[in-house]
Amino acid sequence: MKKYFFLLPAIALLAYSCGCGSKKNKIENSISNKEIFTGANGEKFIHNEDAEWKESWSKENMVVVHFPGEPATLHPSNGGDEPRNIINQYTQKYLMRYGLEKLNFVPDLAKDYPTISANKLEYTYELRPEAKWDNGEAITAKDIEFTFKVLKCPLVNNPQSKSYLENLKDVVLDKSNPLKFTLVMVREYVQNADFMIDYPMLQKTFFDKQNVLDKFSLAQFSDKNFKAENDKNLSAWATAYNDAKYGMDVAFMTGAGPYKVVSWEHGQSIILEKKKNYWAANSDKLDDKALPEKIIFKINKDPNSTLLEFKSQKLDVSSAISIGQLFQLRSDSNFNSNYHNYFLNTFNYTYVALNTKPDGVKHKKIMTDKNVRRALALLTPVDDILNVVFKGVPKRMVSVVSPMKKEYNVDLSLIAYDIEKAKKILDDAGWKDSDGDGFRDKMVDGKKVKMEMDINILNNQVEWKDMATMIAESYAKAGIKLNLNAVELPVWKEKCRAHDFDLAMGVWGGYSGADDFSQLWKTEAWEKHGDNYSGFGDANSDALIDSCRFTVDDTKRIPMVKRFQKMVYDEQPYILLNANTRRVVLHKRFGNSNIYLQKPYVALNNLKLLFSGGNEMKNGVSAN
Repeated sequence: MKKYFFLLPAIALLAYSCGCGSKKNKIENSISNKEIFTGANGEKFIHNEDAEWKESWSKENMVVVHFPGEPATLHPSNGGDEPRNIINQYTQKYLMRYGLEKLNFVPDLAKDYPTISANKLEYTYELRPEAKWDNGEAITAKDIEFTFKVLKCPLVNNPQSKSYLENLKDVVLDKSNPLKFTLVMVREYVQNADFMIDYPMLQKTFFDKQNVLDKFSLAQFSDKNFKAENDKNLSAWATAYNDAKYGMDVAFMTGAGPYKVVSWEHGQSIILEKKKNYWAANSDKLDDKALPEKIIFKINKDPNSTLLEFKSQKLDVSSAISIGQLFQLRSDSNFNSNYHNYFLNTFNYTYVALNTKPDGVKHKKIMTDKNVRRALALLTPVDDILNVVFKGVPKRMVSVVSPMKKEYNVDLSLIAYDIEKAKKILDDAGWKDSDGDGFRDKMVDGKKVKMEMDINILNNQVEWKDMATMIAESYAKAGIKLNLNAVELPVWKEKCRAHDFDLAMGVWGGYSGADDFSQLWKTEAWEKHGDNYSGFGDANSDALIDSCRFTVDDTKRIPMVKRFQKMVYDEQPYILLNANTRRVVLHKRFGNSNIYLQKPYVALNNLKLLFSGGNEMKNGVSAN
């Protein structure tokens, strides 16, 4: 995908039927044996017919969304967790964005798809002339140029994005048309046309009132020898721009999307309100819609309380309840009559990251040997975890590419659970119980190191605690002590990026496009405290990643992608657990209740209350 995002942690892809007819099209390498129905125009999503209105349903035109955890920040560029990304879908506008209906990318602020030069290095766009910022200013090409300067500025705190912008050489403004510009690329790249779909566009006059960035070029920000910190004005601007207030204080939050954040009660809720006189209010585009008056993201970390809130219909939407919770809810006939609910295959995956380059002080040098890492994989009871914790719903995966993609390397074998084989590997690596305390140890750098490690998990994920407990119990059988360390999401991410962990359980979210492995696997992303948590890689893997990125011919690219998967498989920086299934719940009091295969899974802005002005609604039309 363009950029991986951290998820807050279903059986089958279900049917979409189109009024004008439909045909079946099996998704290649799907993790499900079921089929998804494809609409006549290439749509791929689940369509729910409007339900008959019930008098017991709430008539308030607002959507209450369940969040098991809140975002670390809502900063428009500095952040990468899923709650932030979902909220940004409604408060921000993008040059291009995910096309939910066809698993593609579509114009957002752009008037149309770009015109591409013969050499495939110049992408010319024109902005929609009606597009406005909240203060009424027109959105122009200068805002686009400013946005990419911000994203590439070395002093801006967005390490997860830097690698995706390396191929952007320049933004050239059209001298005769303030809405027209050209993105100039360094070379051909698999994501040249869609790399910007995760980047909200920024208002230049709001974030740079003194025009500081006008004095700098993209070429300077691309130059690794450029000493940005030596310029006092630039440093002062970056410090101000990185300030937490732009992501935490609603008074300083702005964007060109149809909704505005009006309240954030930490640990409780984040409330969005529909903007008055919104510039795209009359648009028919899915991403311009603003049908609910409010979208309330209600933060509830307690699984039992969440169940009660669904049973009492206090929540409308969730894509984050556990598999066990959904099975429990499905046993309630009232729930089934009030909610659409699905298990949905996604492009996401769950993993355990292993710190392959520990500091040797706070975190001992235990997993520096890939044989030890393979032993830990052999000791991880993945099948039991999926059967016990997840009721057998998700499927195992063995690679860092989604099994739903044609690039998935089917030649890699699943790592079978084998305690005795793992013990032998550890014995051969010199990890034995020398003092009879029941745990393995070894002399490392002249000191005896006990095979004791911590695994970081999120404190709001019951399933993760259960998974980690099963892993710890299995490791103990081979003489390894594994301690559970449950933390908040911001702490989890901070520790991972600072390499302050032994093991860390996480989920990466993906999408249907071609993968760029830079963010998660390039050595630079470890050195600069990005998202290469494990420390994987060397010059050879970096070169292969670049070859995958810059080869657009699939007949050449896909074999390289499969080779990269084999490289990661052999080095074992991650223990891959499963390809994820989303648990999507949506109240039947809304129309337009489609379920999509990519984030945010439900287009909250497009949900139409089926009761209006005292009249029941059917198919979006008043019955009277």
